[in-house]
Amino acid sequence: MTDHASPGKLAVVTGANTGLGFETAKELVRQGYRVVIAARNPDKGHAAVAKLSAESPGANSRFEPLDLDSLASVRSFAARLRASESSLDLLINNAGILALPTRELTQEGFERQLGVNYLGHFLLTSLLLPLLLASSAPRVVQLSSLAHRGGRIDFDDLHGERHYDPWRAYRQSKLAMLLFSQSLQQLSEAEGWSLMSVAAHPGLSRTALFEHGVTSRGMTGRLFRLAMPFISQNATEGARPTLFAATANDVRAGDYIGPAGFAETRGAPKNAYIGSNARDPAVAEQLWRHSCDLTGAIWHTT
Repeated sequence: MTDHASPGKLAVVTGANTGLGFETAKELVRQGYRVVIAARNPDKGHAAVAKLSAESPGANSRFEPLDLDSLASVRSFAARLRASESSLDLLINNAGILALPTRELTQEGFERQLGVNYLGHFLLTSLLLPLLLASSAPRVVQLSSLAHRGGRIDFDDLHGERHYDPWRAYRQSKLAMLLFSQSLQQLSEAEGWSLMSVAAHPGLSRTALFEHGVTSRGMTGRLFRLAMPFISQNATEGARPTLFAATANDVRAGDYIGPAGFAETRGAPKNAYIGSNARDPAVAEQLWRHSCDLTGAIWHTT
């Protein structure tokens, strides 16, 4: 069961200008949320707001620039939101990049998939914590992936300087998001906060990001392209686990939501499988400390 927003509830969705993020934002405005479209490209961001208004008359949404490639941009976004809003009910850390063929770096020198998919969101969440805790029942949703199961946090080569592999880097970033979700919930409970931290994954969803990252590489990619219609779902369906994690009344703190169909590739939302690599408290603690050091994140409530 889904809880419809009371008037004025605010949601931030990163990467909401297209794909899963846009479909998530579309349903949230339909439910009555005020939605901030947080994205890097102003033209695409404003176009998404216009499309939301056209598809949902009366939709209350706005674009705010956020480039997760830059921690300065993350700080600027958070400062603007803290200046303009008194509370934040829902933060969905959706934005991401997938399987970059060659090693790229963020402005701070992080491997780009780790930086954009995880470290930028880690800092963003810490900076928005006072707004979240000013809400009566705040919720944070981290977007992970089926790929987390094959991931490993390589603290000795976190940024792929010695060995870079596109999928290895992606799996690491999505494992980091799942570990982050669990650690944030543990911190919330330890501090007595009202914040609920959950995670979700979209199964195999046909978005431009996924198709570009997966199906463009050689014979394997061509075969995958042929199989995709039978093993995947569209972006609207792929957003269902995220929306369930974000708004359902019966979601529990620390849950991980994914599709209920074959191998969690498609279908209605359900509790998803968490790999053993995402249930190691020592790795989670080390990742948290390291992420604080890299980003300068400070987890305080003021």
